Amino acid sequence: MVWIKLALSGFLLLEISNVIALYFFPDSKMANSVGVFNAWEKSKGDAEVHSLVKYLVNWVAGTKLIFILLLTVLLFRADSGILPLAAGALAAAISTFFWRLFPLIRQMDQADQVSPKNYSSVLGWMILSLLLILSASILITEL
Repeated sequence: MVWIKLALSGFLLLEISNVIALYFFPDSKMANSVGVFNAWEKSKGDAEVHSLVKYLVNWVAGTKLIFILLLTVLLFRADSGILPLAAGALAAAISTFFWRLFPLIRQMDQADQVSPKNYSSVLGWMILSLLLILSASILITEL
């Protein structure tokens, strides 16, 4: 169970840094904030568009916060039968990145719409690594 708790704790730290960046430092290019998107700066030229973009950024941050808080409760209160299921559900949810978001970020990267260059590759490897760590922690715990 220790491995799942470590993997989930690592995910929580990653997501907490992302929520902080999205809420307080959206211009940042660190912690997967929206400063990596060239369109973020362009949206500032149109108040209506920028308001929508800021709304969506805060919506994402709020949704991540819900996950963080629910996962924290599970981490501290769930029994040994629930944690592997929670980690599996989390891995399944995260894997949808490769279905919808990765093709979009890769396309934007190839069109020089994000910086730094090759951001999509770094993000893809990071998320794949996270999925592998979660999967390995489940397997180690269940064996």
